[in-house]
Amino acid sequence: MIPITVVEFGEDTERLVLEVLRSGNIAQGRLVKQFEDRFASMLGVKHAIAVNNGTTSLVAALQVLDLQPGDEVVTSPFTFVATLNAILEAGATARFADISDDDFNLSAETLASSITDRTRVLMPVHLYGQIADMDSISALAADRGLAIVEDSAQSHGSTLNGRHAGSYGLGSFSFYATKNITTGEGGMITTDDDVLADRLRILRNQGMRARYQYEVAGHNWRLTDLQAAVGLPQLDAYDDVVATRQRNAEYLRAGLADVPGIVSPRQSPGRRHVWHQFTIRVTPDAGISRDEFVAKLGEQGIGAGIYYPKLVFDYPTYRGRDDVIVGDFPVAERVVQEVVSLPVHTHLTRDELDRIVAGVSSIVHSA
Repeated sequence: MIPITVVEFGEDTERLVLEVLRSGNIAQGRLVKQFEDRFASMLGVKHAIAVNNGTTSLVAALQVLDLQPGDEVVTSPFTFVATLNAILEAGATARFADISDDDFNLSAETLASSITDRTRVLMPVHLYGQIADMDSISALAADRGLAIVEDSAQSHGSTLNGRHAGSYGLGSFSFYATKNITTGEGGMITTDDDVLADRLRILRNQGMRARYQYEVAGHNWRLTDLQAAVGLPQLDAYDDVVATRQRNAEYLRAGLADVPGIVSPRQSPGRRHVWHQFTIRVTPDAGISRDEFVAKLGEQGIGAGIYYPKLVFDYPTYRGRDDVIVGDFPVAERVVQEVVSLPVHTHLTRDELDRIVAGVSSIVHSA
């Protein structure tokens, strides 16, 4: 089986983890600070605040904006459930806008029409490794006086005209096990705002600025030095990781270009796609349903993932809630029935890439 993802660490990671274990100082400490500083430098932002997971980073980013009951956050209906859960945990109301099938991200045009007089935050989701149209979204936010929280969980290092995801407002990143940069579990909030950064650091540490000096009712949202030791070495190699993923993506794109009914993802002009996922669309012209297609890939030993099988609010637990405002989103409703992610990770061989291309082609041509 060609796996959809591979998690593997080198000797440099093992050495650093062992160093932390032998030091006896495994809670948030020196290495977390190094990880934060390096990550901030990579993105070109002033502050990076490490927390215990990606969902926490979203909740914390929203919480420091002092949202009140009834305040609305507008986001994508085509995302992982953490996006919606964070809005609800922060005590806000979730409203949605449609996406573009070019990049699977929020359409600035539909976003503008979804804003109401209760909207406080725009939350674009940089899905699959490509940043949303942040020039348009930032202009919209500035014009309407709205905050931006970027769900960048899948887009470490993605850029638009050289500017990084996570640098347009409050950025939120995940270091879950399968992300391009991983600490097993972990998250990061990025910002250029000194005041918000200070509040976030206090909030994650039980509300303490110094030991037993409580300034707010806080949380234990800290990252450990053990996790930072796993993440730090990956920053050194990250440009090479992205370059390999880009080569693999281009090889797949070229190989699948003439397969009927298969729409390959593309890198939009001016953007750096970091290819967390290579997500194709299986359209009606393929002559086979998306779910049948995935089953046949499995029969050929090719791993695949459906990210995501339903729109985020399309589950009974979210239906009928006053704080989840559901609407009609025709592009997202179509795309969610078509998407399939194929392996694009750095451990793929040329032989395996050829197997993926041949497998997709044979399934469609025999449909």
